[in-house]
Amino acid sequence: MHGKGVLTDRTALVTGSSRGLGLLIAGELADRGCRVMLTGRDELGLERAVRRLQGRPGEVAATACDLMDPEAPATLLAAVRDRFGAEVDLLVNNAGVIQVGPVAAMQEQDFRRAHELMTMAPLRLVQAVLPAMRARGAGSIVMISSIGGRIPAPHLLPYVAAKFALTGLSEGLAAELAQYGIRVTTVLPGLMRTGSHTAAEFAGQAGNEYAWFATAASLPLLSMDAPRAARRIVRAVEHGRRELVLTPLAKASVLAHGVAPATTNRLLGLTARALPSAGAAPEHRVPGVLAAARHPRGGPVHRLTALGRRASRAHNEPTAS
Repeated sequence: MHGKGVLTDRTALVTGSSRGLGLLIAGELADRGCRVMLTGRDELGLERAVRRLQGRPGEVAATACDLMDPEAPATLLAAVRDRFGAEVDLLVNNAGVIQVGPVAAMQEQDFRRAHELMTMAPLRLVQAVLPAMRARGAGSIVMISSIGGRIPAPHLLPYVAAKFALTGLSEGLAAELAQYGIRVTTVLPGLMRTGSHTAAEFAGQAGNEYAWFATAASLPLLSMDAPRAARRIVRAVEHGRRELVLTPLAKASVLAHGVAPATTNRLLGLTARALPSAGAAPEHRVPGVLAAARHPRGGPVHRLTALGRRASRAHNEPTAS
């Protein structure tokens, strides 16, 4: 537990917080005495999340909401006021969707949905909380982007396009809002062991796409322990940092891309060649739990994703057998 600090008695709204990284961030905030409103689309998932966070210093509540609904900001801010009697001091835009597969297997609607959820929904929430923050001359906004918002990882293009836009939005907001006492933190995580690969969607040869993505998101050398990531994100908020890049591999990739973008783009091209093709009959939007079922228990993919499955159970994600 944490003593009284800069976040004690603050009111936080964390999107995508019924599971995974959002749930872990909400727990860190509640440990620091924040009043935390969770939100997501899954009511049962939110109920489980609230039970997991009970007994911490900060009060925790939840409101089910579809962030792609233009009325979502008004609904969420009304819920925060009704429950906590306060305006939002800290907004954490974390909700997202991961679509894995070659661009040949993606559809325009995949890009539109990613953009709506991971760029436009955060923008609408920021616009909703800004008047009260400006009036107080204080406030914190956290944008959970991705290393994919700086480096165009292949077979993740809807996600990458939305995260590139979110990163630019976040950095622009940080520049414009500093004069009003509002701090904006851009978070660029690499792969983390949240177990979220089971909630991802797969296209093309879905089973093969699941194999590489779930393995990369599960191995310690390639992915970061999610609770540690959540702690570092909340510490960055406490210290008013403008940017946080998580995982050594992500830091090295950002540095390399900044110094030698042509070289890193060539390496990304080689990576794309090594990944599965779309196949003769590309699949579309196959849920991670179904893609996982194509790999037998005890097989190589099942063994390599053991830590990822453990994270799924620990962080309220859909569970693959």
